[in-house]
Amino acid sequence: MFSLYLVLKFIHIFAAIIAVGSNITYGVWNARSHADPAHLGFALKGIKFLDDRIANPAYGVLLLTGLLMVFVGRLPITSLWIVLALILFAVLILVAVAFYSPLLRDQIKLVAAGDTTSPDFTRLARRNQILGPGIGLIVVLILVMMVFKPTL
Repeated sequence: MFSLYLVLKFIHIFAAIIAVGSNITYGVWNARSHADPAHLGFALKGIKFLDDRIANPAYGVLLLTGLLMVFVGRLPITSLWIVLALILFAVLILVAVAFYSPLLRDQIKLVAAGDTTSPDFTRLARRNQILGPGIGLIVVLILVMMVFKPTL
C-alpha cells in the first residue's frame, strides 16, 4: 500500500500547502498593517519570519521531493510540465532572492527608523504591491504545471 513514491508525494503536497499557504498570508499582513500603521513594523517582521523560516524551507522541500519523485517514479525529467515547472521555480527563486527579500529588508529598516512617509518607503511599498502578486502568479503557474501536466 505504501511506497516511497507515495510518501514523497504526500510530503511534496504537504510542503506545497505550507509554502503557498504562508505566502498567501503576506497580503493579509500587509493589508492589516496599512489599516493600522502602528503595527507596520510588526507585520513586516512577521512576513519576513514566515518567509525565512516557514515558506522558503518548504519550497526547498518541494524541490527536493519533486526531484526525488522524478527519479523514484521514473518520470522523464524532460517532460514539458516538469521542465516548465523547474524553469518557473528557478525564476521564483531568482525574484525572491534578488528582489523580494532585499525589498522586505529595506522596508523593515525604514520602519525601524520611523520613516514610513518618505518617498523611499512609498516606492518600496508600491514595489511590494506589484512584486507580491507577481510572485503569486509564478506559484500558480507552477501549480498549473503540477496538476494539469501539459504536453506538446
